[in-house]
Amino acid sequence: MATIFTKIIQGEIPSFKIAEDERFFAFLDIHPLAKGHTLVVPKEETDYLFDLEEDLLGDMMKFAKKVALAIDSTMDCKRVGVAVLGLEVPHAHIHLCPINDLHDIEFSKPKLELSDSEFKEIAEKIRAAL
Repeated sequence: MATIFTKIIQGEIPSFKIAEDERFFAFLDIHPLAKGHTLVVPKEETDYLFDLEEDLLGDMMKFAKKVALAIDSTMDCKRVGVAVLGLEVPHAHIHLCPINDLHDIEFSKPKLELSDSEFKEIAEKIRAAL
C-alpha cells in the first residue's frame, strides 16, 4: 500500500510543492513548526532513510541543500535545521525547518495553523529562490 508521501508525489493528495526532479520531491509540511518547514522525500518508497542506496542518500542531501538554501534566503531565520525522525510515516524523509533558537525544532511543541493562502505564498517565495 502506498504511503501518504507516495500519494502526494503522485498527485493523489494535494500539496504545496517546493521542488521536484526525477528522484526527489520537496513540499511544505502541513503541520509546520515554522513557516517554511519543508519535507524532502525520495520518490522511491523506502521506509528507513539509511536503507537508501548510498548514492541516492548522498544525492538526496544535495537536493535538500538546494531547498534549504532557498528556505534560508526567504524565511526569517538564522539557520535551517535538519531533522530525521522517520517514525510517523514509513517513507524516508528529511525535515528542513527554519530556526532561530535551539528549541524551534522541538517536535513536541504546538504546530502552526496556516491558511491555504499562507501556504501558497510561502511555497511561491521558496520556489522563486531556487
